[in-house]
Parts: sequence; structure tokens; C-alpha cells
Amino acid sequence: MFRATRVCNGIVHGQLLLRFANWNFAIGFVIAWFAAFENTSLLTRDARLAKSGFSLSFRSRVETSPDSGRYHSIVSEETWDPAKTAVIVCDVWDLHHSINAVRRVKELAPRIDEVLKTARAKGAIIIHAPSECMENYATNVGRKRAQEVPLVTPMPADIGQWCHKIESEESAVYPIDQSDGGEDDDLTEHAAWANELKAMGRNPRSPWKSQSSLITIDSDRDYISDKGEEIWSILNARDIENVILVGVHTNMCVLGRPFGLRQMAKNGKRVVLIRDLTDTMYNPLSRPFVNHHTGTDLIVEYIEQHICPTITSDQFLGGLPFRFASDQRPLVVFVMAEDEYETNQTLPRFAAEHLGKDFRVAHVFASETNPNDLPGLEVLQQADVAVLSIRRRPLPPKQLEVFRKFVQSGKPVIGIRTASHAFSLRDAAPPTGLESWPEFDVQVLGGNYSGHHGNELLPSIQVIAENQNDRLLSGVESVPFQSGGSLYKTSPLAKSTNQLLVGSIPGEKSEPVAWTFKRADGGKSFYTSLGHKLDFENPAFVRLLLNSIYWASEKETKEIPNLKNSLDRSRLENDLQGTSKR
Repeated sequence: MFRATRVCNGIVHGQLLLRFANWNFAIGFVIAWFAAFENTSLLTRDARLAKSGFSLSFRSRVETSPDSGRYHSIVSEETWDPAKTAVIVCDVWDLHHSINAVRRVKELAPRIDEVLKTARAKGAIIIHAPSECMENYATNVGRKRAQEVPLVTPMPADIGQWCHKIESEESAVYPIDQSDGGEDDDLTEHAAWANELKAMGRNPRSPWKSQSSLITIDSDRDYISDKGEEIWSILNARDIENVILVGVHTNMCVLGRPFGLRQMAKNGKRVVLIRDLTDTMYNPLSRPFVNHHTGTDLIVEYIEQHICPTITSDQFLGGLPFRFASDQRPLVVFVMAEDEYETNQTLPRFAAEHLGKDFRVAHVFASETNPNDLPGLEVLQQADVAVLSIRRRPLPPKQLEVFRKFVQSGKPVIGIRTASHAFSLRDAAPPTGLESWPEFDVQVLGGNYSGHHGNELLPSIQVIAENQNDRLLSGVESVPFQSGGSLYKTSPLAKSTNQLLVGSIPGEKSEPVAWTFKRADGGKSFYTSLGHKLDFENPAFVRLLLNSIYWASEKETKEIPNLKNSLDRSRLENDLQGTSKR
């Protein structure tokens, strides 16, 4: 009605002008008026959507180059219209055969409920999908509402089936072993829980009968269904373009159900997972032998690589993303931007082998088409520890500012090898649009890098005798040892450094190789000029680097089993023949 009135008024104005002016002027006025109205209408609609819609930050992962196996974490912003959005709550059951799963649902469900309330209030539809529980909802208004929606035709051929894989996953490597069912219960507790379920009259293997009572079902608006055909028909009847999934368990139900991520993505819906409002069925005693929450992280990363983007609940509720109380892992961010030592391979492998039990891990790689760009660097803003392997990379001011702010916050920094000249050029000014930080070595690492000795001269690494009991040297055995790379010239160091290792070559003075540094901002740093790719085969170096991460995060250093000196000297010599100048 409002638009029709405005159109009529425009026509009347045009008729008046036709009576008092020439035709060309009047026609031009009418055309201009309609254009102005349309533009104003669009602007008003877009402003209204930005205010009342869902302003979301999507995180996805894009391979750095084909078949590299490394991924940039990319964040993009978008606003979704609530009227075209549905939230599906997947299998947040009242009970489960795993007692730990039950405990985590009790912790998770209230946060899910708050998100649903916010989404519902803005106009999104909510579909509750507790699979295999429809009998309990036979007389429920929400269940009948779902059943009354006419089935759409044509229907995707397999929308009613479990989906185990989609085309984008064909060459993917699944990150965890869930073949044991994924229960992470203590065996004694699990047996007691099974008996308790029997006493309730529940089947200990499938005890669920309804959705968790901690999640509100609005009988006036919500739908209840576990059938792919029904849910697909609801989405089409309501003209839904966007689907948000929450619930458990990501690696099973959330991915594979007929209403899960795979089916939504495969059949053309714009789908996202709320990554902090989910859980996995993963047993840390199975591959890759990591913390339960790390197992969830690995599945989320897999989804971002091959299925769809993810978002977080704070985008609806404000504050911080949800974390389970048992998830106390610090976030370690590895930033890799150098072409000499292949740390974009050695550091991720090191992290995968040694950090999954006690840390969250994120990787930032330099762009392979623009070496002065670090896609996904914003993750450093949430990091607890930064590990840097960067060589002579001036950066766009906004990206370099991320590093500056991290340092200014007093958080710990770990640098290896070329991090001593991370953001500086030898004696040249940075290209237009880029910024260098030549003081980084002195200010942040406490070093004084001025070059290196010849590549053919492999240094002997020794412990500083008075610091041999330092916690960073705990478990660093087989010392002295030979490094795989040249000896850096690093002295003299800043006064507030504490030297741990030195390196020496014949005919030259020894040089500091590893030290800690108390920065002027109050933060602490660790640096080692070790980090050649063959150093990662030396258990002494691996232990030193691992110790530095525990030290930086103020966690107790763990024992590392089965670390054997695997250096092959003939291979070392062959590899060094091809080593270029740094």
C-alpha cells in the first residue's frame, strides 16, 4: 500500500508538470523520481537488514596451492536475512550412552537455547531434529506443524538418506579415527552409567527419547522433525535459503544426517556450522591421539576445508565464543613465511605430533602468489603464544600492526631461525604499501643478527654450563650435537637475555644459539637460531622447541616418549649440498 501511494503521487506530479512545462522536462522528472524512489527503497531495505539481520563472520579454509595440504583460514563478512534463515538443532538428546557426552550436552545446551531465542526473535525458523525420538512428540504441535507441510516436488533423490561423503571430500583425508564409536568415558564410570540407564528403563546403547529439556521448543512457531523429506519441504515452503546447524555430534550426526551439513551443502542451501556449539564422538586413545577438544577442532577444520564455512555463537549473543569448562588449552599460532627451511611443513608436522593433547593450534601461511601477504593473520589476535618462522617479509601496515599489538599486549613470542630478520630487508626500503620492522630482533627477541657463517660449516651446539638445569633444557639430551644449518652471528645479546645454548665452528668465536628474553613491555620471548629442516629430526631440538612452548604458556612440561635421534648423517650431507645462501 505504501509503495502504491508513492507511485500514484509521482504520477500526479508528472501530470501537473505536463500542463505547465514541456514534455521532455516532465518525462525526465518522472523517470528521475522513479529512480530516486527505487534507490531510496533499496537503501532503506539494506539498512534495515543490516540492523535486524544476522551479521555473520564466516570462516573457511582455502588451500594455499593445489595439493599443498596447507590451508589459509579465510574470514568473510555477510548479512543474512532472518526471514530466509533456518536453524536446525541436531540430536541434542536428553540422554546418551556416553556419560561424558551427557555432561557436555548439559553444559552446551543452555548456550544453544540462548542462540535459538535470539534467532527466533529476529524471525528465523527453528527446526528441532532429535533423531529417533518422534514417537515422544506424536501429539506435539511442533511435530504436527512439520507433518502438515506438503512434501515438495521434485525432491532431491537421496534427501531422506544418511550422507557419508560428498564430491568435495573425494580426495580428503579424514582427520580422526572414530571406528570405536568415539566414547571417551572412564571404563568404570561407563559401566556404572550403563547400569543406571538400565534402571531407568532405557536401552544403554541408545537411551535417547527426546531432545534435551534445556532447549526450549516454541509451540507457536517451531518445527520438530527428523526426516529429511519433511525438513527439506519445510525449508522450501518457507523460502529458506540459509541453514545454520548446531548440535552433536559433528563427526557423525551433524555431518551425515539427512538434514545435516553434507545434504544441505550438496543440495544447494547456504549452510554453516556454529563451531563452538557442537561436540564430537572422539576417543583420545584413537588416532591421532589428541585431546578430545582437539579432535573436535580437527573435524571443524575438515568441514571448513571441504564442506562449508563455520561461525560462532558470540555473533548472536555478544561476548566470547563458548568453551567447555574442561577445555583449558592455550592457543598457539604458528606464522610461517620463509622459503629456505620448509618450516611450512616441519612446524605443522611438529605441532600435529606433539601439541594436540595440551594446546589449541592454528597455522598462518604466507600467500604463495604474494609473499608479503599473510591470509588469516587475524587469528593472532586470539593467540596465547605466537611461534614465528618468517624471513625478510615487510607487510601491509594493517598486518604488521597485528604483530605489534600482540607484542604490546605482553604475550609470549617464540622465534626460530630466520625470525631474527622477520620483517627487515637488508639495506633497502620496503616497497610502496609495505612496512618493515628492522628493530624486531632487538626489541622483541633480544638478539643482534648480523649474518651467518658458511653453509658448509655445521656448528657444534653446547649447553651453557651454569644454565644446564633451566626448565627449557629439561630432556634436551645428546648434547653436544651438530645442527643441520649454518651458525648465525647473533652477539652481543641484550642484557636481559638468559643464554641456554651456544654454537661453535673451527676458527671462529662461539655464538649464542638459544636464549630467553624479558622484553621492555613485560612480556617474554624465546629465540633459537636452530630450525633447519634437519634439526627437526634431532630429538634434542624437538624437545627444546616443545619446552619453549610449555614455558611460554606457563604449562608444566610433559615427558616426550620415544624420541630417538633419527639424524641420518649421509642424508644430512646430501641435503646440505643444495642449501642456498640465506
